[in-house]
Amino acid sequence: MQDYILSYVLAYSTNRSFVFDDYTWVVNETPYSYFEGKLIPSRIPLSALVDGPLAGGALPPGDDTPRAVYKDFFQKVCPNPTILRLSDVTGWSDSDTVKSVMDKWVEKITSIEDPCLQFEETAPDKQIFNVFVYGKKERLLSIWPYMSTLPVLSHWEWSPLVQDAFETNHGVIYPPSIHWPESQDSSEVRMMPDLLVIHLRRGDFAGHCRYLAKSNAQWNAFNSFPELPDKYDDPIHTDPQLSQRETAMAHCYPNVAQIVDKVKMVRGDSRQPLAYLYIMSNGNDAWVTELMLALRELGGWEHIGSNRDLRLTWDQTFVGQALDMLVAQKAQVFIGNGWSSLSSNIVMLRTANGLRPESNRFW
Repeated sequence: MQDYILSYVLAYSTNRSFVFDDYTWVVNETPYSYFEGKLIPSRIPLSALVDGPLAGGALPPGDDTPRAVYKDFFQKVCPNPTILRLSDVTGWSDSDTVKSVMDKWVEKITSIEDPCLQFEETAPDKQIFNVFVYGKKERLLSIWPYMSTLPVLSHWEWSPLVQDAFETNHGVIYPPSIHWPESQDSSEVRMMPDLLVIHLRRGDFAGHCRYLAKSNAQWNAFNSFPELPDKYDDPIHTDPQLSQRETAMAHCYPNVAQIVDKVKMVRGDSRQPLAYLYIMSNGNDAWVTELMLALRELGGWEHIGSNRDLRLTWDQTFVGQALDMLVAQKAQVFIGNGWSSLSSNIVMLRTANGLRPESNRFW
């Protein structure tokens, strides 16, 4: 998602339409792919996940920037676009800040008269902003003061499909009545008071966390805003009684006891009582049940729910992660995984919404 957003920022900055494609897991002609032995769609329409400016929705009144368009429309009206290549702009490298690289490309693109531009299709590691930039806070956060003001974030909306899934599962997620304003101004913070949302990666993250510990990887950039209370700048010395691997695993793949301890700490730190809990996890049912029982022992809960309790239609099952992000975006407090791109999407949106830094925590 952050790749889509950063590409949108580049297009918006040059006063051009952002051209979006489906969310693509595997680039091939088959409609389905396998992930961890499960059949999943190879492509999901972006409009099934999000609404608003990123997916071609309206911009705020007075903003005359061209709206985003779908790839098929672009190919119809621009059959012979000018092709941009990385070599077209010199004097930058993968170590430069995103802002400085963006400025160079904005200058280049605005100098081109052809209204139809397309970047050369290339390998993911050969793009202007490759996947590694999202883990480099010193590079990516340079663009935040500008990016956070743009309609792509200030007027962010989830798709009708995702919002309908939330309304249907309201009682599972957060039983109290919600009285949000009728205004469609997405810059308004529509929060669910007293709700704590926790994000726990399991499954493939068991191996991935061991790799992260071995490589001494830092947290994702949007999980590393300097004002956030939980940091991972010096993992070797986070807990002198634990090895570097043990420290990393406690942050990346905490066990039930470690999760309970962190939740207890965060509830104690919170300005507001956190009486509602929603667990978003890809852990199996037995593990999530064990966790829920352990957390219930803390007492003081009005309700505990999880994404294992959701009742989704067939099409909603494929946007379940977007539903989790919607819930976490609007929670009173969120605890995420510092290495997770999904957690960093949530923290990015919460920060853009102006929620207090101390409301974003990590294991």
